Amino acid sequence: MKQIRATLILLVFAVFYTSSAAQSMNNMKGMHMDAKDLHIVTKAVCVIYPTQGNNVTGIITFTKVDGGVRVVADLEGLTSGKHGIHIHEYGDCSAADGTSAGGHFNPMAKTHGSPMESMRHEGDMGNIVADNNGKAHLEYVDKEISLTGLTSIIGRSVIVHKGEDDMKTQPTGNAGARVAYGVIGIGK
Repeated sequence: MKQIRATLILLVFAVFYTSSAAQSMNNMKGMHMDAKDLHIVTKAVCVIYPTQGNNVTGIITFTKVDGGVRVVADLEGLTSGKHGIHIHEYGDCSAADGTSAGGHFNPMAKTHGSPMESMRHEGDMGNIVADNNGKAHLEYVDKEISLTGLTSIIGRSVIVHKGEDDMKTQPTGNAGARVAYGVIGIGK
């Protein structure tokens, strides 16, 4: 009797599952997707906010171009001189000092270096130089990062440091405290 009941339950389940699957397939037959319906990420934006006790603000854009990703950063509120700037592994800016963003974004497990070298963390952006008014501009094409795939920077963060990145000290470039940060999101 138990065996018959179990068989009936399985049979009812099989009929229900098959019917549901067939209904789902019928609903999908009328649907189609054109390439224009797929959202391909070609731009990302990072709004920079100061960490606790600092005044640095700005915006960084990342735009897909032939040969890589064009990076354009405009910041203000910095002390004059060079400041290390890096993409970090987490898009978590909940810690007042920026430490929740983790270390440099480094999916290929390379050593720290210059953004113009191939042997470097994908997150190594080098230095941004502030003038006497605290304003800084950085612009270059990065050949190591992307907006999709394993080296995608979407959902990660950018950290701006108090000091200069020497581009050789492992693993951080000895750039000092984190004075500003922001999460990289998909741009319009």
